[in-house]
Amino acid sequence: MQTSTMYNMWLQYKIVNENNKDFWREVAVLSNSCIARSIKEELRFALNSMYKIAPDITTNHQAKIVIGVIKEISGLLNGKQKEIIADLPEEGYLITNNQGQLILTGKTDKALLYAVFHVLREVQLGNDVTSLNVVEGPKNILRMVNQWDNLDGSVERGYSGNSIFYENGEIVKDKSRIRDYARFLASVGINAISINNVNVWEEETYFITKKYLPEIKEIADIFKSYGVTLYLSINFASPIAIDGLDTADPLVDKVRKWWKEKVTEIYQYIPYFGGFVVKADSEHRPGPFTYGRDHADGSNMLAEALAPYNGKVIWRCFVYNCVQDWRDRSTDRARAAYDHFKPLDGKFHENVILQIKNGPMDFQVREPVSPLIGAMEHTNQMVEFQIAQEYTGQQRDLCYLIPQWKHVLKFDTHIKGEGTTIEEIVAGNVHSYKYSGLAAVSNIGNDDNWTGNTLAQANLYGYGRLTWNPGLAAETIAKEWIQQTFGKKESVLKTMEEILMDSWHIYENYTAPLGIGWMVTPHSHYGPNIDGYEYSRWGTYHFADRQGIGVDRTIETGTGYTAQYEMPNQLLYNNIDTCPDELLLFFHHVPYKYTLKSGKTVIQHIYDTHFSGYEQVEQLISKWETIKEHIDVPRYKNISERFSMQKRNAKEWRDQINTYFYRKSGIEDEKRRTIY
Repeated sequence: MQTSTMYNMWLQYKIVNENNKDFWREVAVLSNSCIARSIKEELRFALNSMYKIAPDITTNHQAKIVIGVIKEISGLLNGKQKEIIADLPEEGYLITNNQGQLILTGKTDKALLYAVFHVLREVQLGNDVTSLNVVEGPKNILRMVNQWDNLDGSVERGYSGNSIFYENGEIVKDKSRIRDYARFLASVGINAISINNVNVWEEETYFITKKYLPEIKEIADIFKSYGVTLYLSINFASPIAIDGLDTADPLVDKVRKWWKEKVTEIYQYIPYFGGFVVKADSEHRPGPFTYGRDHADGSNMLAEALAPYNGKVIWRCFVYNCVQDWRDRSTDRARAAYDHFKPLDGKFHENVILQIKNGPMDFQVREPVSPLIGAMEHTNQMVEFQIAQEYTGQQRDLCYLIPQWKHVLKFDTHIKGEGTTIEEIVAGNVHSYKYSGLAAVSNIGNDDNWTGNTLAQANLYGYGRLTWNPGLAAETIAKEWIQQTFGKKESVLKTMEEILMDSWHIYENYTAPLGIGWMVTPHSHYGPNIDGYEYSRWGTYHFADRQGIGVDRTIETGTGYTAQYEMPNQLLYNNIDTCPDELLLFFHHVPYKYTLKSGKTVIQHIYDTHFSGYEQVEQLISKWETIKEHIDVPRYKNISERFSMQKRNAKEWRDQINTYFYRKSGIEDEKRRTIY
């Protein structure tokens, strides 16, 4: 555990009021599991930092603070409290004061770990914990992060330095930073992680062999001690790559046998292994399509091998033809996931979970919610977000993503009538899913501050808090993170909350208008390239011509994508008169002089938002500078440098977008601003 403000993210454990110092001098921890040992270590570190004391960690039931599972602590609770715990999920906890004694309890040691971090958070927020009375449990079963780290130390879509897991073709020897990462994840309730890129190339294929399993077990042990279950991304063609089989066909007996033996080997090393994350048949990755099989065939083969060990297959639904002719308007990447997977509902084994990106495209700053989420009543599902800011500024530009994710989770699918929101679907409250929840692509690396831009820590923190309790407001999460990270100075809290809460809207203003997305530099995905297309020479994503802009996805004249939504969403999006402005160009091709509900024309909206977006970045910088005296030098310098990058980026977006559409449309800016 290090002590720098950059490194410690939201676990700063700043010195606090000493009124309750004596309350913490003796703490009873009534277990000696690996998680209990992590609890003790965290308490020693936190209390030394906050109160400058070395607590006496005992098993004394008479201590002021007692931490133990229900079977160890039953005698200290009354009947009602025991009933409360009986109704809690395995990771839920009770914190209560019984006659001056603070008790933290639940059914499992993981519950105790979350309870301890809850109390430490309350202390950091300046709240009196001596009389806490809290009952909490996570809404989502699975709360996962996906690392896109490669064995050479690089991180695909990584914007925070290199991997903390790998360097120079090897697993890192010093795993202390991995342990600290596990602490951060546990502190916000994350309970699962995959530690290698979903694009599994060459040497990483061998992670499931004895060449790497001993060291991967060491990593798994670290995460286990913080309640986090380890998964591995796999190469679907592993039988060919590892042992030279002539096929990876999931319905061939020797392939099925190979996977069963391989899974047995993995569990011999790691008995608590979570399972596999799989990207198949997309962006040149191998999969069951090669053999004329479908995704149920491919995932079920792996599920059968994992089932005896309670392992799971997390099968990504990011499947589309990446070299399609985008000029052919009968094809539509947005349709792909639904078209591939919806017909297979009910054919997947119960330990298969489909992982679906929050939108139908690819983590854009604005896109509709994927219609596949909740559309499969008989197939486990989880939603995939991206904490890494691939298309939202790459942690150079500020974009606080919690409001965007809240928007997704609140979306009402109407799949079972009004009120069937994404939040309730992924919590398993709409369909009888055995497993469900949330996953997200991680945004950390080996930079001193973990996330490149210190402010990007708020997205990792916020993701964890949101997976535990989706009901938390984006403002509440922001305030929690600011106070724990930068302290309770009112001017800092107010200013930084404004900066964070405005940032998504500002980023959208100076980049992609009205839901059109993309227009970004191919492959790097940073900075504007209006006609950029990722994989081939085929056209653009926005279909801008002399007359107008946008993609016709209507049933009558377009790709028919809107038909994938339930009523009334289908009608809402399909009808140009009711389609929300912020998604208009995602669903409709319109003339530049089409009038939005705001009263502006499309072309004027483009001009105005790109000019105002740049000006808003300048205002962000001005606000940031007002609190300089309250921010330590390393973090102030880091954030200021990132704002300078963002200002340059916003200017480039403004100038290129406005110039392009002025030249394309020939329509003047009503305000007669300079457009080159």
